[in-house]
Amino acid sequence: MEVVQASFDELGRPLVDTTFCVVDLETTGGSAAKGSKITEFGAVKIRGGEVVGEFQSLVNPDETIPAYITVLTGITNQMVIGAPRIAEVLPSFLEFARGSVLVAHNAPFDVGFLKHFSRELGIPWPGFETLDTAILARRVLSREEVPNCKLATLAAKFSATTTPNHRALSDARATVDVLHGLFERLGPLGVTTLEEVSTYTAKVKPEQRRKRHLAEHLPEAPGVYLFRDARDEILYVGTSRNLRARTRSYFTKAETRTRMGEMIMLAQRIEGIVCATALEAQVRELRLIGKHRPPYNRRSRFPDRLSWLKLTREPWPRLSIVRKILDDDADYIGPFRGRAAAEGALTALHDSFRIRQCTTKLAKKSHISPCALAEMGHCLSPCDGSVDLPTYAAEVAHVRHAMTGDPEELVIAIRARMLDLARTERFEDAAIWRDRLTGFLRAVARTQRLRELTGTPELVAAAPHPEGWEIHVIRFGRLAAAGVMPRGTHPIGWVDALLATAETVEPGFGPIPAATAEETETLLRWLDSPGLRMVRGSWHTPLGGAARHLSPFEDASASWQGLQRPG
Repeated sequence: MEVVQASFDELGRPLVDTTFCVVDLETTGGSAAKGSKITEFGAVKIRGGEVVGEFQSLVNPDETIPAYITVLTGITNQMVIGAPRIAEVLPSFLEFARGSVLVAHNAPFDVGFLKHFSRELGIPWPGFETLDTAILARRVLSREEVPNCKLATLAAKFSATTTPNHRALSDARATVDVLHGLFERLGPLGVTTLEEVSTYTAKVKPEQRRKRHLAEHLPEAPGVYLFRDARDEILYVGTSRNLRARTRSYFTKAETRTRMGEMIMLAQRIEGIVCATALEAQVRELRLIGKHRPPYNRRSRFPDRLSWLKLTREPWPRLSIVRKILDDDADYIGPFRGRAAAEGALTALHDSFRIRQCTTKLAKKSHISPCALAEMGHCLSPCDGSVDLPTYAAEVAHVRHAMTGDPEELVIAIRARMLDLARTERFEDAAIWRDRLTGFLRAVARTQRLRELTGTPELVAAAPHPEGWEIHVIRFGRLAAAGVMPRGTHPIGWVDALLATAETVEPGFGPIPAATAEETETLLRWLDSPGLRMVRGSWHTPLGGAARHLSPFEDASASWQGLQRPG
């Protein structure tokens, strides 16, 4: 029998023998198509785990670098005025990278800029293969290992020798260490070639394919599905408009998530819960995940870990960050995306209003020594009797109005602080205050948005459905009933019957008295859908809330986030 030697491509290219060019760019904005320019190149060429060359160059963009970009990167107009232009730097970089595999963290951003200016300059694109460390990290690492796949997070995870600092060469060097760390994680899994790195999660094991029969009994209807293990414990909860089709996809190449492959190998049966509407399925999914906390669900597992900012009710009220909302008549805003955002909002309030920052419980008449904040005039100092109750209550009223009404007073104060910092070219400090204010405004706007619905005793709304109308009953921000009313049905009697079977919901207390914030926000998104009609009840959006102040700050933050290229 003749033995045919496999070609190199068939064998695969070993990672150790592949030359990689890790590249990072700094730019004046987030989109080359919208006019953003490159201000700096940084690249490291590696082979076999060793650095074989580096490339670094500033680029004169022939335009003024925005101030917030200078804050982010540290690259000033003075630094690039004598630098070469893109027409000179790009050909040099392409020659440096020729014959290698391009690697970048969030590759579409960097490669997109390179391709754009290659076209603009009439330079043929060499057709590089590319590898994205952000995508690779998402496939290799679990959420328990890293909260996100940003470059800074991954560099810390893998103890990179260079800390990312939004300068091109430093970020490229950090990405090299991240790439090597990811390759080390893949080695024990048998992934040793470039082809395997690119496609290993798309492979379906025979054992996985044979389990497709677990989905055969499920109907082609909307609902929630639960993967259960040999002990009948829930591994994963999902939702779909077609239970059978969606669950069958877990046993094909359509499912490329590594964690899902692990989950499928443990699964012994799939339970389906048919729902009347897609919205009901979404809500049931959220509730099941929150209740059972399945190990293979990454979102919505820990609603009790959310942070709230609380203004207490006591003789001398104060602010605190809490995890739970209590029936204590206090004022709450949130939930925040993380504790850091809550701490930033807390700092913004403490800097703008002179309420106490200590955690000691104070009697109406207190005579203890004041702290340094009181001595500096940052606190009205109720601890030593320096202020009376009405004066302190007036200051607290300003805080409460900023938290629950219109935060304009706080916005004006922090804007003034930001301008003062900008005038002295302390742009990074100004950006910190911008982020604190943005986090506060988001939390207030979110709370006000939630209260639009959670304060409504009952709401019945209808949206078009292929078979007629889907009807939902919402009570205090919680889904109480769902159904599809067929065409030609008399609506009054049908709705009355649905209401009679709807869940009884008590009003409760706080911004989310009867459901999680995520459930209420899911209902709010549905209520905003086109073609929706109110059947009974009403809800409204206040005009003088926090949302009207938010857009300028979110736009600025979005620009920065785009430039930071999160993983």
